[in-house]
Amino acid sequence: MGARDFSLLDSYSQTVTEVVDRVAPSVAAMRVFDAAGRPVGSGSGFVFTPDGYLLTNSHVVRGGRKDPPEAGTKIRASFADGRDFAASWVGDDPHTDLALLQVDGLSQGALFSVPIGRSADVRRGEIAIAIGNPLGFEHTVTAGIVSALGRSMRASTGRLIPDVLQTDAALNPGNSGGPLLNSRGEVIGVNTAIIPQAQSICFAVAIDVASAVIPQLLRDGRVRRGYLGIAGATVPLDRRLVVAYGLAHAQGLRVMSVEQGSPAQLAFLREGDIILGIDGRDVTSADELHQLLSQERVNKECVLKVLRTGVAGPVYVAVRPTAALDV
Repeated sequence: MGARDFSLLDSYSQTVTEVVDRVAPSVAAMRVFDAAGRPVGSGSGFVFTPDGYLLTNSHVVRGGRKDPPEAGTKIRASFADGRDFAASWVGDDPHTDLALLQVDGLSQGALFSVPIGRSADVRRGEIAIAIGNPLGFEHTVTAGIVSALGRSMRASTGRLIPDVLQTDAALNPGNSGGPLLNSRGEVIGVNTAIIPQAQSICFAVAIDVASAVIPQLLRDGRVRRGYLGIAGATVPLDRRLVVAYGLAHAQGLRVMSVEQGSPAQLAFLREGDIILGIDGRDVTSADELHQLLSQERVNKECVLKVLRTGVAGPVYVAVRPTAALDV
């Protein structure tokens, strides 16, 4: 190895160690106990505000349960300097696998906070650094690159998490909820999942997704999403229909059932209707419709573009989504 190679290695090492020195004090080992004191969950988290707000994964806080932490649940956050604090649940969103806690650590000195970056600025191939607590080994550092952008991953609820970052930084169970960092020490993602059968294929929820979720968790403890009250399935469209009506895509979302009293029923949506779009945006699957039924559409009239049996050409159905009934 020549002198130039050593210089490059030193430069890389210096970048990683500088980020770790700055950020490690903000990263916590998370432990969750039920009302009887039994451990039900563990993982990582990181403080991102001076007053102790901490971000982690929903599945870490819920410990595999469907519901938010029950009364009596105790959450502890341990930091690299040996300090250990109680943390209180503020809110969580299992559909993006994010949870917001607040750590009461101001009485023992201010908590360090890590700066939030922008995942929209991330490029493939740039350095990605992860700090967490894999397999119980607290405050472990791994590094790699951002392998891919714009991935989607299905949450435990069945919904797709959009704009997931893929990295080859080595992650293991226990890294969940820890930060994925760029070379400037800014959080670009929240580590959330691995593929056990693969090597170095790991995923993080983009920090831009988290930045949109956090204000809603602060305000409501949950994320409100639009709810239509239908069950649907993706179906291909006859090419003759696509050509005849000048459609931009060759598949849509067929309405398989309509719930009684739902916004869809009140708008006279029918079984067999094929949804092609909402408010001018194309819909080709249930996942796309889920993404488009965001908080901005709750209790506001929307217009669905629909193909209906016995009607020539698309029809337009006005519907007013309500807030989602699930948490």
